[in-house]
Amino acid sequence: MSDRAGEPVRVGVVGCGIIAKRYVEDSVAFDTWRPIACADLDPAIASAFAQTHNLRPLTVEELIADPEVELVLNLTPPAAHAPLIRASFDAGKHVYTEKPLATSVEDGRELVAEAARRGLRLGCAPDTFLGSAYQTGRGLIENGVIGAPLGATATMLVGGPDSWHPNADFFYRAGGGPLLDIAPYYLTAIVALLGPIASVAGFAATPTPERTLGTGPRAGETVAVEVPTHAATVLRLASGVLTTLTVSFEARDQYVSGLQVFGTEAMLVLPDANAFGGTVAVRRGTAEPQPVDYESRSAQEVRGIGLHDLVQSMRAGQPHRASGELALHILSAAEAVARSASEHRVVELD
Repeated sequence: MSDRAGEPVRVGVVGCGIIAKRYVEDSVAFDTWRPIACADLDPAIASAFAQTHNLRPLTVEELIADPEVELVLNLTPPAAHAPLIRASFDAGKHVYTEKPLATSVEDGRELVAEAARRGLRLGCAPDTFLGSAYQTGRGLIENGVIGAPLGATATMLVGGPDSWHPNADFFYRAGGGPLLDIAPYYLTAIVALLGPIASVAGFAATPTPERTLGTGPRAGETVAVEVPTHAATVLRLASGVLTTLTVSFEARDQYVSGLQVFGTEAMLVLPDANAFGGTVAVRRGTAEPQPVDYESRSAQEVRGIGLHDLVQSMRAGQPHRASGELALHILSAAEAVARSASEHRVVELD
C-alpha cells in the first residue's frame, strides 16, 4: 500500500454501474484514495465510464494484475463478489467491496480468513454508520443520554429496484432481496450502536413472484423472483437488548426508513441509514422529539468514507471499522433471518 508521503492510495474500480458514479465523483472529498482505472464485463461500458471520469479503461483481469492498482473497489453484482475478492487477494491487492460481502456465510468466512492470512485489508459497505449522524447517536447512547438501552426498531420499506435499475434482476436472485440489499444498512447501524447480534427469529414472504423491469433497454422484460421480498425479524443482541427490523421491496411508490432506540430514560430518533446526514433527536416522556446539534463532515458525508477510514487505519496500524469481520457478522445475521423464516425456529449466531 502506498506510503509515498501520504499520497492517495491508487484504486481500481470494478463494475461501472450506478453506484460506481457516486463513488468516483465523491472521491474528490478524500485525500486518502484516488480512482485511477476502471473495468467492467462490458468493455463499452468501461470505456464510456473511463472517458467520463478520466480513468484508464481495462479488462477485469488487467485491472487486478495492474501493478499501479493498490486496492480494488468491487462494485459488481453480489454473485461476483467472492470470486473477484479472491482474485484480488491472489494479486496482492487490498479490497473494499459493496455489500454483501458474499452470497453465503461460508464464502464470507473464507474471505475474512484469507485476508488475515495474507495480511491484506478487506473492507465492506455499508459505511453510512460512520457518518456524523450515527456517530452522534452512538455518542449519546454511550454517554447515557437515553439511560440504559432497552430495544430498538428499524424499518426500511421501498418498492424495489426494478423501477430504477436497468438490470435489476440480480436483486431478486441469491445474494439479493431486501435481506441482503437494504437490511445491512440497519443491521450494521444496530451493531455499531448497540453491539453484536446473538440470535434471531424471522418471518419472510414473496408477495410478488415476478417483476417487470421498468427502465433501460430491457424495460418490459419480466424476471422471476427467487428470494423473499418482505421480511420482519426480532434480534436479540449479546447485551440483551431486543430489536426489531422490517425490510421490504413490496412498498410500491414508498420510501419509509428510520431507526429508533428506546432507553430507560428517553428515546433516540435517528435518520435514514441509507444516507448521510439527517435529523438526530431525543424524545423524553410525551414531549416532542428535540433535535440534537452535531457537526457534519460536510463533503465527506458520502459513499467512500469507509474506504477513507480503511486507508487511515491501515497507515496508523489500527483496525478499520467498515471491516470484513463486521460485514461477515451482518451477512451471518441476514442469513440467519432467512433460515429462521424457512425453518420456523430461533437461530443462534456464532
